[in-house]
Amino acid sequence: MKITRKKMAVIRLHRKVVYAAILLLLVPCLVLLYYSTSEHGEASRESKNLLGFNSREAILADRVKEMEHENQMLRRQLSISQSQLQQTYETYQQVLVENNNVSGDSGPLEMNRSLPVNCVNADPIPKCERIHVSIVCAGHNASRDVIILIKSILFYRKNPLHFHFISDEMGQQILSTLFKTWDVPGVKVSFYLAENYKSHVEWIPNKHYSGLYGLMKLLLIEILPSNMEKTIVLDTDITFASDIAELWGLFQRMTSKQTLALVENQSDWYLGTLWKKHKPWPALGRGFNTGVILLDLQKLRDLKWMQMWLLTAEKELMSQFSTALADQDIINAVIKQHPYLVYTLPCAWNVQLSDNTRSELCYKEVTDLKAIHWNSPKKLRVKNKHVEFFRNLYLTFLEYDGNLLRRELFGCTDGKANNTLHEKLSSLDEDDQCYEFRREQLLMHRTHLYYLDYQLPKFLDTDVTLVAQLSMDRLQMLEAICKHWEGPISLALYMSDAEAQQFIRYALSSETLMARKNIGYHVVYKDGQFYPVNYLRNTAMSQVKTPYMFLSDIDFLPMYGLYDYLRKAIGMLDMATSNKALIVPAFETLRYRLNFPKSKADLLHMLDMGTLFTFRYHVWQKGHAPTNFARWRTATTPYQVQWEPDFEPYVVVKKDCPKYDPRFLGFGWNKVSHVMTLDAQSYDFIVLPNAFIIHMPHTPSFDIAKFRSSQQYRTCLQTLKEEFQRDMSKTYGFAALKYVAVET
Repeated sequence: MKITRKKMAVIRLHRKVVYAAILLLLVPCLVLLYYSTSEHGEASRESKNLLGFNSREAILADRVKEMEHENQMLRRQLSISQSQLQQTYETYQQVLVENNNVSGDSGPLEMNRSLPVNCVNADPIPKCERIHVSIVCAGHNASRDVIILIKSILFYRKNPLHFHFISDEMGQQILSTLFKTWDVPGVKVSFYLAENYKSHVEWIPNKHYSGLYGLMKLLLIEILPSNMEKTIVLDTDITFASDIAELWGLFQRMTSKQTLALVENQSDWYLGTLWKKHKPWPALGRGFNTGVILLDLQKLRDLKWMQMWLLTAEKELMSQFSTALADQDIINAVIKQHPYLVYTLPCAWNVQLSDNTRSELCYKEVTDLKAIHWNSPKKLRVKNKHVEFFRNLYLTFLEYDGNLLRRELFGCTDGKANNTLHEKLSSLDEDDQCYEFRREQLLMHRTHLYYLDYQLPKFLDTDVTLVAQLSMDRLQMLEAICKHWEGPISLALYMSDAEAQQFIRYALSSETLMARKNIGYHVVYKDGQFYPVNYLRNTAMSQVKTPYMFLSDIDFLPMYGLYDYLRKAIGMLDMATSNKALIVPAFETLRYRLNFPKSKADLLHMLDMGTLFTFRYHVWQKGHAPTNFARWRTATTPYQVQWEPDFEPYVVVKKDCPKYDPRFLGFGWNKVSHVMTLDAQSYDFIVLPNAFIIHMPHTPSFDIAKFRSSQQYRTCLQTLKEEFQRDMSKTYGFAALKYVAVET
């Protein structure tokens, strides 16, 4: 059998250690033998020396000194040998792999039990070196799950990052918006549409739940830029427990032939012993898990990787017929044929928490953990004796405030914060009594679009989407609105990271909400002390897909059948060719339990009985008085009304209508300013005679409480109103004089 240089080096190293140990044991034996011999031969010649020793004692003293000196030398040599053995441990593993000596039951994983987990430490990488991370992420669920991975990476990182996402159109929209609004210093993001590459792998039968996207890792050298030399490839269900730069540094440990660095599979899947007649794809020993990969792209290009895996896949599919673990099966089959390609990562970099794994062999202490892989379909419900610890780590990042990760990387030009925002904030006068209002107008709230699955069926030219915004304390209104409105809904939810998890648990447990796929839930994460009501409205409006939208609020229940009625009214009033705002009259009740009116006649009866009232008639009549409720009672056809100061009706408009002014935060003038803009742009206000919405009672919001109790709050609101009126005058000229004259 041909002995490689690596193996000879390891054999020589082991010989040196063994010889040193034998020599260390022989020294005491030789001393004792000498002592015994001397006692026989020198007994007759004992005499005193200058120090009082007889000749025998003097000889023994000299020998003891020599022995101590030799022991010191041997200890030093043994220490050096042990250090060399530790450093060449990975080389020893590679020799075993190359000679095909990895057994199913006693591979490198077993050896990790007797050696420190962190036996391979790469040299630190430069502080400002950018780390490239590639992730296949498609769909609503994966786009939500990957955030835990991103948070864990950002929490520990000290280097600039560049994320490369291979995704579908929806995933690209969700993640591009998230990273843009997150605005994390030192982070770049690139997207690659998986649709453009699916023809390369769609011919492969795949039983894995990831579907077509589970094979995309095979195509990374085709997808990623040709000038990109290396990347870390991660599954979306990974949670980091250390700095990703440590993993990046392990590229230095790979030899010139090694192109893939992987952690050994920690289950018995590839051994074929999990059940009878289980025939897995071929693998080297236990096989390797592809949840964490160091990929040397340039070496793979030189090796013609595409041709290599294609030939292997075609050959194995003749007997296997389909993949069970997607790309992992094919990559393992390639490694089986070409074992020199793989570098074995320490298993702490991919602690696999699926059923039937031996992941507990990868760590002894919490500090040993590097990356945790929830690679079971059961996810957090997987069985593992330390699962509670891992679950708590996962939940920590799940509910961690992502705004705290916007920290600057000091000393790196690529790691600086948003200079434009910083300059705007620096220009504000901190002594201004309205400083907090002005500061929060500049905030860019982290936004996660389509938090849950969204599928909008084909819609008509007259279709309309209900638009609303809410916070956690209004969550109970969602089911009721769904029962009153069958059409599409676009909702902006203002929540913290922890509240977003409460929302998803609430939604997943609701049969009513889960039965609807035409509701877009867009989470806007909390930041600041004021409720950014118009920012939320604009977020929900920006995701409307239908030609028209009904601008409502979460506290209003639409009349039964309003969705169909509005679609008919839109067609009859020819809204496509003119700027119209269709007014839906608003009413309110003070009763938490209401026998909801089924028709206009029922509503008029309840008005007469005092069960219902026109909206805010007792506190803010001017807000809805121009609707002319007296005329509405008897109207059978739509009628036009004129704008008046402080008018704030709920309207149906085209989806390209003006946005709300984001300077208005919390309570006051947030809708008034929008209706004023519609009037300035010559919108006609048309009241619908057979439509209505009813406001349901609720506790006062925090912002209205501040408005009522704080003189400074009211003063700042007045200042913002005056600034808005002046801006209207600048924009619309002479026609806007009537708005400047408004005093409220």
